[in-house]
Amino acid sequence: MIAPGILFMVVFNFIPIYGLVLAFKNYTVVDTIGDSPWVGLDNFRIILSDKYFWDSVWNTLGISSIKLILGFILPIILAVMIYEVSWGPFKKIVQTLTYLPHFFSWIILGGMMISWLSSNGLLNQILQLFGFQADTNYLLDAGKYWGIASLSDVWKEAGWGTILYLAVMSNIDPSLYEAAEMDGASKIQRIWHITLPEISGMVTLNLILSVSALFNSNLDQTLVLMNSQNQPKAEVINSYVYRMGLTQGDFSYATAVGLGVSVISVILLVATNLLSKRLNDNQSVL
Repeated sequence: MIAPGILFMVVFNFIPIYGLVLAFKNYTVVDTIGDSPWVGLDNFRIILSDKYFWDSVWNTLGISSIKLILGFILPIILAVMIYEVSWGPFKKIVQTLTYLPHFFSWIILGGMMISWLSSNGLLNQILQLFGFQADTNYLLDAGKYWGIASLSDVWKEAGWGTILYLAVMSNIDPSLYEAAEMDGASKIQRIWHITLPEISGMVTLNLILSVSALFNSNLDQTLVLMNSQNQPKAEVINSYVYRMGLTQGDFSYATAVGLGVSVISVILLVATNLLSKRLNDNQSVL
């Protein structure tokens, strides 16, 4: 039963690893990977002096940091609120509404965002109802892009992020809440002293995975929302690699950037896991 999954990973995850040698070669489309001349670390030296690369790194860290803070905290809060709802039908409605954006592609959601944030879009119409003079196209303002990208991503994924927390909460022994209630604990105290400690393992795991993904901003979202006006603040590492590799045909340089980012992501993953291991009495979650 697991053979198809293993075959998929071998074909699409392990065999392409051979292509990483392009980072150390000067590859062109008229050559094969084996025939391309070796250049050693020249591509990495060019990266270190590339202003546009460092701009994309700064944008990636800025957007990912906002996503990390909001996208890590909000699913926990939302999961606790859903868990505390006692009326079953209402709970299912809330879960469905919060999960729904996850199943739409960024092509659909990006079109919605472009429409809503245009000069005569939904956001400006709402502001005008409250007496504000609003006719700004927000996606043409580079200074607002980080906030737009971060909030739209959280809106899309926050509900989906509650699934694992709710699964863990469903296994909490109800007698713990009953005993705490008999001892006079308020709902907030029960959440703080029972619910949150019980899901701490899953919280730690999600934090580790989130930190390791700091350099992996959403390419689909960027390609949909980025335009010539906001590109200085919208260009992230993934879109930079895409542009250099597929648009400009510099496959060796793009591979070198991608390899460097992957190495940094692994270092962040290991470092965060070691830190969590120390904070959790030497019990690693990975």
